[in-house]
Amino acid sequence: MDCSLLLLLLISLLLTLSSSFVSSSTYVEEQKRDRITELPGQPSNVDFRQYSGYVTVNEERGRALFYWLVESPTTRDPKSRPLVLWLNGGPGCSSVAYGGAEEVGPFRVGSDGKTLHPKLYAWNKLANLLFLESPAGVGFSYTNSSSDLYTTGDQRTAEDSYRFLVNWFERFPQYKHRDFYIVGESYAGHFVPQLSKLVHERNKGFKNPAINLKDDYHDYIGTFEYWWNHGLISDSTYHQLKTACYSVSSQHPSLQCMEALRSAELEQGNIDPYSIFTKPCNNTVQLKSFLKGRYPWMSRAYDPCTERYSNVYFNRVEVQKALHANVTRLSYPWKSCSDIVGNYWTDSPVSMLPIYRELIAAGLKIWVFSGDTDAVVPITATRYSIDALKLATITNWYPWYDHGKVGGWSQVYKGLTLVTVTGAGHEVPLHRPRQAFIIFRAFLENKPMPMS
Repeated sequence: MDCSLLLLLLISLLLTLSSSFVSSSTYVEEQKRDRITELPGQPSNVDFRQYSGYVTVNEERGRALFYWLVESPTTRDPKSRPLVLWLNGGPGCSSVAYGGAEEVGPFRVGSDGKTLHPKLYAWNKLANLLFLESPAGVGFSYTNSSSDLYTTGDQRTAEDSYRFLVNWFERFPQYKHRDFYIVGESYAGHFVPQLSKLVHERNKGFKNPAINLKDDYHDYIGTFEYWWNHGLISDSTYHQLKTACYSVSSQHPSLQCMEALRSAELEQGNIDPYSIFTKPCNNTVQLKSFLKGRYPWMSRAYDPCTERYSNVYFNRVEVQKALHANVTRLSYPWKSCSDIVGNYWTDSPVSMLPIYRELIAAGLKIWVFSGDTDAVVPITATRYSIDALKLATITNWYPWYDHGKVGGWSQVYKGLTLVTVTGAGHEVPLHRPRQAFIIFRAFLENKPMPMS
């Protein structure tokens, strides 16, 4: 199930992650080193602290992950606010580029690639935000062993992210006693549950589940059905996709399935599949070339013009200096998504449903939200996957409201809440920032979506 996730994980689970002792003078010095004085082009009235830098996750291989911490404004008492880890998917895409600069972070990059503008519905108004570029090779995160770029997969990403948390909390021990939330988007539908499962296994004695459902199957059914129901593909291509793709892996599709997907791309034409009713920034040929025959819901990036502004901004030398980034002088420019990491991705389990079952049984709170104009991870695929979990319904399907208007629909299951957002594409907070803010606030307050 690749979708947008809100997953609650209490910080107390992480207190036993590290047995090493770090003196107060050491972590204070490290925080001072990582403190961002000012980002080039930022507004003058910024009233919150920012930190960024590197955390080593594998000394032998020389892997280090880059993070950006944005605290809540001083007027909102950041010490009382929870910590949220945001992970983007891809695999191979930057959480700084998407979650930070486009969706829930405090700033958006202007069209000049130089100016930062404040966001009215930035999520740091509700929580302290931690954006992580993972795995190594994504964004500013690096490895000194180039072969790592060609051998990365789900397992290593989870292990390195876990090690990042262990070391990061030693650097920022003031967050050890906060509630901790993990939020992910798209392929982070793998990263979020895998990382959460790893924390549980090493701190709560969880065992591996005995059942393994093939969740790719439900994604295929829902995605192809969405394309056909929205008139994006022909009857013949729809049948071709069902025949060629249902029984194959999404990361390693067969030639027949790739041919069917190419037929679908041609029939869809010059649209933005991440937001089918939104005018694309320009011709989508580049985007489709970027997918390289992979399943679209496993692809790595929405391609609006805002992404291009970020590519300009984060490649500026003065910006990298302010962020304490690119300290190893990478041989390649910063990109929102890594072609190498994404194209050479190794292990990718066909289903996350067993892990969801495990986390639900452990009592973690899971919310899934989905935009209804997203043809990459469509709501139909998400609903098929949730249906496969066979969860009891607590509150049946109902419309939720924002100022008297329907903002979407919701259904509450035992252990999971589904929320849809009308008119939103793949990046819900980008297309519907106010509605995404309402969802996040309801999640933090442990309240259902408003019924009136």
